Amino acid sequence: MSDSTYHQVQYRANELHHRYGDTVHIVSDPFALTRLARLCSPGVYVPEVSRLVQALYRDLIKTVVNSEFPRVTRRIDSRMIAYTEHGYYDGIIIDPDTEVTTVNIARAGTLPSQICFETLSELLSPAKVRQDHLLMSRILDTDAHVTGAGIGGIKLAGPIDGRFLLFPDPMGATGSSLSTAMRYYKEHLPGTPKKIIAVNLIVTPEYLKRITTDHPDVLVYAYRVDRGLSSPDILQSIPGTCWNQERGLTDNHYIVPGGGGFGEILNNALE
Repeated sequence: MSDSTYHQVQYRANELHHRYGDTVHIVSDPFALTRLARLCSPGVYVPEVSRLVQALYRDLIKTVVNSEFPRVTRRIDSRMIAYTEHGYYDGIIIDPDTEVTTVNIARAGTLPSQICFETLSELLSPAKVRQDHLLMSRILDTDAHVTGAGIGGIKLAGPIDGRFLLFPDPMGATGSSLSTAMRYYKEHLPGTPKKIIAVNLIVTPEYLKRITTDHPDVLVYAYRVDRGLSSPDILQSIPGTCWNQERGLTDNHYIVPGGGGFGEILNNALE
């Protein structure tokens, strides 16, 4: 008879208490926060920045999979099956037939998407995992303020109906690029994804407002919400309590405290 211990495996990610809504998950992880603080520190550039992003995204995608992906009960032989009929594991695993598309929002999202793609290809049946590529750019007004985002190039790997659709993008600043990308998938590709998940390292209150308003069906996973330009009393409140008074963006839409322009930093394209 099989051991029933692993037939009912429970998992709940430790999350920061906030009031942004049930679709927002700010993962409370001191280990990751330490790495993230290092990643955003002055003087940390390629190649260290790339190694930190890889490590952070491997851990974050693990949290997303544990929290959101379907599971099945399977019997899998161990090497001891050659010596005893009891040499097998019988219990819960992530369903290897889960279909996933991860979307590379070039250029800051290129490395995060690749890490998610490789990690999921190791975990699931590789043929079930695909990667799409979108070239996006901010649309600026005459004062260099972001007014929107445009899609300059598209390379799609296939349909999305019934698939998990992931948007790994390290810095959730205004949300304009991701909102535009998500809208494109909804309006131009047939079918309905199983779940749409934004996978970020840092988000702002402005980003969360944009995504939850434009796409209330989208789940957001992140390690940190940055609202460093808010007033002192707001900074002492539970995040999301006075959402409309929280501010995490400069006038030029850089995150504070943030970590600078990650598209430039990750690609060593600094002036």
